[in-house]
Amino acid sequence: MLRTEKNDPRFKRTRSLILQSFTEILPEKGFQTVSVQDITDKAGINRATFYAHFPDKYALLDHSIQLLFRQEIEKRMLDACHYSAENLKALVIMVCEFISNANSHCAPSEPQFESLVETQAKKQLQGLLQVWLEKEDSTVDPKTAATAASWAVYGLALQWSHDKSKNRPSAEKFAEQVLPLIAPSLRMI
Repeated sequence: MLRTEKNDPRFKRTRSLILQSFTEILPEKGFQTVSVQDITDKAGINRATFYAHFPDKYALLDHSIQLLFRQEIEKRMLDACHYSAENLKALVIMVCEFISNANSHCAPSEPQFESLVETQAKKQLQGLLQVWLEKEDSTVDPKTAATAASWAVYGLALQWSHDKSKNRPSAEKFAEQVLPLIAPSLRMI
């Protein structure tokens, strides 16, 4: 029986090496200036090997964000939960912390980076919220409600992360403040 590339341990090792190299270089150089050559040099692989895994650095960034976001959800066991106000609050806190951490890896003047973070975060949020809502008895379409809530959660978390004032509340306090704005779109009627 033939093994697919993605199940091949060498494929997984190389992909992991590429991701690790990228993660280490990103804070040093910033996304705009980091090159595929920088990544391959750090990983000790050739460019052809990189391109066997990713078409370009944007695809690598997109994959990296998706992976990191999913890991945060799993680490906090939110993927094993159901819809509740407490779980929604934990999700808002996680997104605030994720965005804040992601922004610390790249300069805020890199709109492509922020755009890819936004796309992946909203996609992952929508998927998780939809799963939560599909388990509930609701008259609201789970996909529509999850989409609306994912945009709200992301937008509010982004606003929080951009607030650099001394008065910025903790992520937990902020989640408590915005929960009444988000929860109604997920209400079970």
